[in-house]
Amino acid sequence: MTPPHDHLKPPASRPADKAAEQKAAVAYEREQKRRDRERAREEAAGQKEREHRQQAVDKAQSALDKAEREHAERAGAIQAEADAIEKRAQAENARWKKEKERLDAALQRARG
Repeated sequence: MTPPHDHLKPPASRPADKAAEQKAAVAYEREQKRRDRERAREEAAGQKEREHRQQAVDKAQSALDKAEREHAERAGAIQAEADAIEKRAQAENARWKKEKERLDAALQRARG
């Protein structure tokens, strides 16, 4: 007696199974290669984006460094001018003090 569902099984054909296995293996390889290419494309795009971002960072850092140098030069020049003005102001105050003392003394002599 045959098992009840034997008539539903396809006939065992080894060559067809081999062909199907080979076809599946080729399809798998093809898909694997496609995924590898896609991953390589994504990695290249990511690398390009990182390089672009680094260039932007380098450019911004360079601009900041240049602006800091210019600021330091301008601030130094302004400080030098302020120091010179302060020195002139002190000299003027000293001159005025002597002149005022001389004039006050002359006024005292004139008053008697």
